[in-house]
Formats: sequence, structure tokens, C-alpha cells
Amino acid sequence: MTTIADRVRQGRIDAGLSQTALAGGAFSPSYISLIEAGRREPTDAALAVLAARMGSTVEFLKFGADGPNEARTRLEVDFAKLDVKSGAAASARERISRLDLDRVTHALKVEALLTLARAHEGLGDLESSVAILEPLLVDAQARGHHLDAAGVATGLVASYLEAGDLHRSIEVGERVVLDLEKAGLSGTDEHLRLASTLLWAYVERGDLLYATHRASELVRQADEQGTPRGRGSVYWNAALVAEQRRDYDLAQRYTERALALLDGGEVSRDVPRLRLNYAWLLLRSDPAEPIEALHQLELATPDLVASGSEVELARVDVERSRAHLLLGDSDEAERCARAAIVRLGDQPRLEKAVAQLALGDALHTKGDIVASAEAYKWAADMLGMMSASRQSAAAWRELGDRLLGNRDIAGAAEAFDRALREAGFRPSVPAALLEAWSGSSAS
Repeated sequence: MTTIADRVRQGRIDAGLSQTALAGGAFSPSYISLIEAGRREPTDAALAVLAARMGSTVEFLKFGADGPNEARTRLEVDFAKLDVKSGAAASARERISRLDLDRVTHALKVEALLTLARAHEGLGDLESSVAILEPLLVDAQARGHHLDAAGVATGLVASYLEAGDLHRSIEVGERVVLDLEKAGLSGTDEHLRLASTLLWAYVERGDLLYATHRASELVRQADEQGTPRGRGSVYWNAALVAEQRRDYDLAQRYTERALALLDGGEVSRDVPRLRLNYAWLLLRSDPAEPIEALHQLELATPDLVASGSEVELARVDVERSRAHLLLGDSDEAERCARAAIVRLGDQPRLEKAVAQLALGDALHTKGDIVASAEAYKWAADMLGMMSASRQSAAAWRELGDRLLGNRDIAGAAEAFDRALREAGFRPSVPAALLEAWSGSSAS
């Protein structure tokens, strides 16, 4: 059975302290050695000093996880984790916010705060998530806990990326990846997960060539050293990079490998989201595979209903719409597209513009050209509210293709221009040539 001696020794090791450092000026190192050997029973006053230095509590050192505060807090944190996994982020946030985290061990406090950060992220409150994660990263690095720092940094990279702060996302990620590599921790799950999450930040910044190079490096490293979970994370993110290069065959192979590695493991949101991404690829491969795509969406839906977001479920509806359109069922394609639009509500979202494109496609194949054009116009208006990104550039390109098919030449030209601008290609016509054009049109 675990004793006070065991807990003091383990707490000291976890805190990265020697017996001399733990003793400080209050005790002798030999006294700490005797406690850890079980040959001295420390008083509550001595335990209070030791607990403060180790980030523990007197209660935990005396009773372990069975102490009332520790046990009660642990139970609430476990319930909060279940809330986050099931999509009840507001409930998780409320549970953690009620806890007095100053009365539990440092490790449990960190676990509770990480759960709270994930709850904030799930609610779209990225600022609150970052405000929790930044101090946790500093603390983990100060303690020399490289793997813990990597887990925190992965959350920070994702939050900053979602918030559009690419500079900070990459800065945090690269610094912690370098720390892991210097500590000889390359190839661990934490290293591979952080490094592969960082790939998407490179893509968003426009460094597609470097992202491709880095993805190849990580795939090689994951195959040599990684666990199935770490390799699955790398293959998934490498697939996203391949998608951006329009190499759908490679993206599909990577996604299939990721599914094989991650499916059947511990329950997480990763597998249903990966199936959704796989369906997306199947519908854009040559030739497209709409029946298999619908099968993957069918497998993903129950888990996404339980733990996914409305945006992810809307994406399922949009991809179903595309699949049914390829199979010649325009009515079902229209129904699915409209379901996605309803699910997304009134907020301006890139996904809603994509859903309007799907609706326009379904209406056009049914011969309702006027309603189809109206759906495309809705998509254009929605895209006009979005900040520039590679995703919005791709949506503008898709809209341009449709407007061109509808013989709306002016609208198509404007959409293609927006696609180029949002991909980073700005007009570079010399002023003299613009003046010459202006003079020609005036005459």
C-alpha cells in the first residue's frame, strides 16, 4: 500500500527536486531521507512545508487520492471530462468553476484547468482558453515537464490558429517542439501530435512547400518511432497538407492509414471527424466514390451527434448533399443542403456559404435556374463577410466555377479575383498601363 513515505518521495521526484532542495533551510537532507525510507513520521507542520514546496497538500501526503478534498475534486474533474467529450462544454465549465483548486495537489489542479480550457474552446471562447493555457505552459516548462508542456502547447497552437493569430501559434509550437527534440523526446506521442498540429499553421500562413517537407519528415519519424496514436495523428495532418496541394490520391492514402491506426482505440472525437474528412476526399477523388462516402458519413454521424459540434454535423449534411447529387438524387441533395443551412443558424460562417453552394447545385440540376442563382448570390454575400484564408479562397473559386457555368461572366470574374486575392495574389498592373487602359476606354 502507498504510504506517506512513498507519496513524499514520488511528489519530490514529480516536482523535480533533490532531497537537499526539498529540505531547504527548514530540514536536513538526512531527515528527508529518513521520511522517504519510512523511518520518520513527519508532523502535520512538517508536511505543510513539504507539500508547499512540492505543489501538493497535507491531505494528499497523509491520505493520497482517498482524502476528501482530493477525491471529491477528482470526481468532479472526471465528470467534467465526460461533459467535454459528450459536447456539454457549458456543464464542464460550470463544474470546474465551482471547485476550490487551491486545496488539491498541483497535478490535479493542472488537470482541472486543462479540462476548463477545453470547455472554453468548445464554447468558442478562445480568449479564455488561451488565458488558462499560457500560464500552464510557463509552469510546465519551469518544472522541466516537457511532455506536459507539449500537451498544453498543442491546445495553444490550435486555439491561436482558430483565432487567426498564426504568428503566435507557430512561435509557441516551434519553441516547444525544439525543447522536446533537445530533451531526446522526438517520436513520442506528445511530440508527434504537437508537430503535426503545427503543420496546419504552416498551411494557413501559406508555407505549403515547407509544410509538405515537414509532413514527409514526420511521417518517416512516426513510422520509425511512433505509437499507433502518434502515427495516426501525423497521417491525418499530413493528409490535410496533401489536400491543400490538391493531391487527393495521397491525401486519401494518408487518411486511410490514419483511420486504420486510430479506429478501435480509445473513444475520441478524432475518428468520426477523420471519417468526415475521408468522405470529403472520396467525393473529390477521380473517379468519385459517393456510395463509400455515404457509408463513412453514416459511421461518423452517431459519434458526432454525441460529441461533435453543429458545424461538424452541418458538414456531414453538405457532403451527403454532394454524394446524392453525384448519384442523381437531386431531391435528397436539396434536402440535405437545406438541413445544413438550418443547422448553421443565422451567424455568418464559411460553412454556410459552402452549404449555399451545395443548395445551388441541387437546384440547378432540377432546372430551377433562378433559385439556383439566388443560392449562389447568398453564398457570395456570406463569403464577403469572411476574413481571408485559404478556405475562403477555395470557396470563392468554387463559386466562380458555378457562376461561369451559369454564364454570369462578370460575377465569375469577380469571384475568381476574390479567390486570388484571398490566396495572397494581389493585382500588380503598372500604373502606366492602368492609365493607358483608362484612356482607351474613354476614347
